[in-house]
Amino acid sequence: MKYTRWYFFLVVGLVIGSPSSLPAQANYALPANSFVSSPPANAADDTILTIKKRVDEVNVLFIATDKHGKFVRNLNQTDFSVLDDHKPPQSIVNFRRETDLPLQLGLLVDTSGSVRTRFDFEQEAAISFLQQAIRPNFDKAFVMGFNSATTLTQDFTDNSQLLAAGIQRLKNGGGTALYDAIYRACHNKLAKDQEDRPVRRAIIVVSDGEDNQSEVSEGQAIEMAERAEVIIYAISTDDSGLILRGDTVLQQLADATGGRAFFPFKMKDIKNSFSAIDDELRSQYVISYRPADFEANGRYRPIEITALKKDLQVRARKGYYAPRQ
Repeated sequence: MKYTRWYFFLVVGLVIGSPSSLPAQANYALPANSFVSSPPANAADDTILTIKKRVDEVNVLFIATDKHGKFVRNLNQTDFSVLDDHKPPQSIVNFRRETDLPLQLGLLVDTSGSVRTRFDFEQEAAISFLQQAIRPNFDKAFVMGFNSATTLTQDFTDNSQLLAAGIQRLKNGGGTALYDAIYRACHNKLAKDQEDRPVRRAIIVVSDGEDNQSEVSEGQAIEMAERAEVIIYAISTDDSGLILRGDTVLQQLADATGGRAFFPFKMKDIKNSFSAIDDELRSQYVISYRPADFEANGRYRPIEITALKKDLQVRARKGYYAPRQ
């Protein structure tokens, strides 16, 4: 079958578990207090964000590390093997280091009462990160605060001063609706306009992970991130030194979407966490290929990328949802 050419991009990171544990085709209604309107009731396919454009090329972003966890940036296509839906690709179109891929980034900051102790320092660290990470006329980011409700304090922009002002407008207090915030950020912002060219889509969540107000579940938030092709990085605000339930949630969100979770104990470690995320965003490869036996049917297709060199590890998501005709 001949397919109309369309690029379909995947951000990849840490390995995730089987998608069968999530409701693969469920229709999720956005919570009533969303900062934008919910999808109409007759738009079920749009609600689950299955792209309707047909595709014959997949672009997969991934990271390679050595046995010490350090990024390896000088590898070639012959250093890896790829399986898509358990089969080798029909053809490899391109392989390159993708250090300059445009970035679409959402900063989600927990403003609930439970994160009060380090709130000011976290704001300063976030401002410093965005000033370094967002390149004018190339990348763009938005700022969203969440407690029991979600507030967009700065929409997509490449202006670091506007982003800093958006962070400074965040006010502390209230409950925590973490899953709702992730769902809305993915559904309403990062998946709203699919790009004609590959871009990186990422969310950085700064939170203690203790959700007590969301209307959607953790699984629904994760699936929306997968369908929007978003990687989640999480920075914990918990400074107890203990492994709490919220820490486990943050780790699950990161693992399931190909990201990383950071658990800074000291305030200075928060800046180090942001720096590690920035380094990772600049240390990636992309491989473009045409899948064998591809069908645009909305089905989940597992991907396996393996390093052929000894002591190299590939940090990669396990798959993607094919577009629907």
